[in-house]
Amino acid sequence: MSDRWKIILLLTPAMSVIVLLFLGGLALGLMRSFNYMPIIGLINPNFDAYLAVFTSSEFYLSFLLTFHIAFTSTAISCVLAIGAALLLRRTFVGRSLINFLFQLNLTVPHLVGAVGILYLFSQSGSFARLANEFGMIERPSDFPALVFDPFAIGIILQYVWKEVPFIGVIVLANMQSLGEDYESVARSLGANKWQSFIHVLLPLIIPGVLSASVIVFAFTFGAFEIPAILGANFPAALPVLAFRKFTDVDLAARPEAMAMAMVIALLSAVMIFFYIRYTRQKFRN
Repeated sequence: MSDRWKIILLLTPAMSVIVLLFLGGLALGLMRSFNYMPIIGLINPNFDAYLAVFTSSEFYLSFLLTFHIAFTSTAISCVLAIGAALLLRRTFVGRSLINFLFQLNLTVPHLVGAVGILYLFSQSGSFARLANEFGMIERPSDFPALVFDPFAIGIILQYVWKEVPFIGVIVLANMQSLGEDYESVARSLGANKWQSFIHVLLPLIIPGVLSASVIVFAFTFGAFEIPAILGANFPAALPVLAFRKFTDVDLAARPEAMAMAMVIALLSAVMIFFYIRYTRQKFRN
């Protein structure tokens, strides 16, 4: 048996799960988004659900909010992760402990972090009560609305807290594999620390940062549980709005939910496509 067939046979179990569960579910959702459900007698596909979605102002508000959450969370996480990786690559007393604590919350589920944000930053949470106790505010309700707010500050705080270690671990591993030889050469040619970082180190770690940021953006754009717990009722994040449509007592709203889910999947696919295209071009150069 050739090596090619061996690889195919070894990949068959994993690929079967992906094809049956992921692609099968995606195909079923696409069919339902076109109002094609033979099991209940709908056998004439149409674009009514997409027309209803793209003519709804609520959809656009939810889309903008979801994009704001995903983009802002990813951008802040990338900046903080690069800064943390620059510090952790140095040798100092207690570095192993700090590195362990930095990676500790990678094992913490997002739901646990969301509950923590809720208890700490809500207007009835710990920080509001402490501020009231020390006379900084007259009553806990005067605390700034960081949870259930229209700007999704609580959601962004949760994602940043969770994703900074994820991106930081990738960037730190990239930096350690590169070493410090390139920066030393730049220093010997007269560059200062900032110049060696901007012109030498940053271009070398950009592929790793981009790969991690694409994963984080796609995840935060399609995640449901955190916006459902910490988000405002209106406008709701796009996955939350799709879930509400899907669980509506009116079965006619389900195709709209599937159409929104297809929009989320399409945007994630476009992000991955442009990332792959960019990285291939960078490797060719």
